[in-house]
Amino acid sequence: MKIAMIVAMDESGFIGKDGDLPWRMSSDLKRFRDLTTGDGFNAVVMGRKTWDSLPDSYRPLPERTNIVLSRDSSLQIDGAEIALYDGRAVEIGYSEGCDELWVIGGAEIYDLMIQRCDEIHVTTVHTSVDGDAMFPDWDRSQWAEDVIQENVSSEHDDHASTYSIWRRI
Repeated sequence: MKIAMIVAMDESGFIGKDGDLPWRMSSDLKRFRDLTTGDGFNAVVMGRKTWDSLPDSYRPLPERTNIVLSRDSSLQIDGAEIALYDGRAVEIGYSEGCDELWVIGGAEIYDLMIQRCDEIHVTTVHTSVDGDAMFPDWDRSQWAEDVIQENVSSEHDDHASTYSIWRRI
């Protein structure tokens, strides 16, 4: 099972503000859906705050096993498996027969799971925001970047962006 992260961040590494994305990027949301759904049977791993930030109509994210990482042992969520630690999230992915396990946030979950990942899919949004959630510092010398796509701002995308895949060396 491949373990990957997917994240959109500004040029300083901010990923969120007040529990929401600080920009509107329709092309990136479509890529997120396509990648995390994939051709096979995939799972998404997120923290409880990220789960809570999803619009009701998208909870659980369809066509994917939804795994919520939480320290709350009494937490129960319809439509999601609860994992109390990162290894359990991976175990659930394996036990469900997933082809890919996608880590989708937030900041604490990215920090917890980054050492388990084979790839990090990064959309760098070419702006600077006043965020309150940041992607963790990571040693990019341990990874090789492949720039996949440059996007310009449009009526559906607030800012220009660069989509890259970082693969562990």
